[in-house]
Amino acid sequence: MSEDVWLPIAPAEIEGLPEGPRYLFWDGGEDGEQEFPGDPADCVVYVVPYMKRWPVKVRPLEHLTRVQVIQTLTAGVDDITARLSSIVPGVQLCNARGVHEASTAELALTLTLASLRGIPGFVRAQQQGRWQSGFHPSLADKTVLIVGYGSIGAAIEDRLVPFEVARVARIARSRRTTARGPVHPLTDLLSLLPEADVVILSTPLTEQTLGLVDAEFLGRMKDGALLVNVARGPVVDTKALLAELETGRITAALDVTDPEPLPAEHPLWQAPGVLISPHVGGPSSAFLPRAKRLLVDQLNRFVNREPLRNVILTTGT
Repeated sequence: MSEDVWLPIAPAEIEGLPEGPRYLFWDGGEDGEQEFPGDPADCVVYVVPYMKRWPVKVRPLEHLTRVQVIQTLTAGVDDITARLSSIVPGVQLCNARGVHEASTAELALTLTLASLRGIPGFVRAQQQGRWQSGFHPSLADKTVLIVGYGSIGAAIEDRLVPFEVARVARIARSRRTTARGPVHPLTDLLSLLPEADVVILSTPLTEQTLGLVDAEFLGRMKDGALLVNVARGPVVDTKALLAELETGRITAALDVTDPEPLPAEHPLWQAPGVLISPHVGGPSSAFLPRAKRLLVDQLNRFVNREPLRNVILTTGT
């Protein structure tokens, strides 16, 4: 009986894979109905296809009777944890910490700067051949609150530093201290919101963060503040956000939405003061080399029976 590793990147394109397992390519195919590359019962490491619909990602799970590791290529794993009831005990679920920090942090800064400096309006004016000048806020001298200060939140702060912001405040699940300053617990959130000119969401989607940005959260934001979401759509209560945007009191820049994809007729598309990108925080030229490095490291650890990185949970415990 072989030990197979299912990869969504062609094995021949990944240098440094350890000898031992049989490497098989499977990314679900264009329609999500691609045949399995081998017997799922022989799969010991399943690397979840990237940028595929949820049904495609989870389709093999119930057939993986000998799987030991499920490795995602995303920072968030909420779409996989929702289907782990069919998985045998003892399976390690690992996320892609280290893969998306650069790309997601770049987009967080892009959305922030584009929104503050009025870039969407300039693009619309260009399409109409209009020279539309104006005065817009700068990121310099602003107070920025990062909600979700993990590796992506820290990467966002790294990129904020050259922009001469007045202050960066940090929120995570629990209190701790970093080289850059204190990280406040989630219980401090409502007291910090009124001070922030820009609020950037980079938190994972958990029971604690589902609907975190509700009417109370939004109501505590200062007049003229900008909400930037590069986390997950359901972290924000869309109905509450729409109500606040309609008043013109705050603005928003969203890489993720709820629902997602956002239907063409959804009112969020036309809401005042909102910039929307279609969940592109991760997919950039920075993704592939970092994903390959992660897979080579993890698979060498797996083959050599060394502790894996980025273990989020172990099933059955």
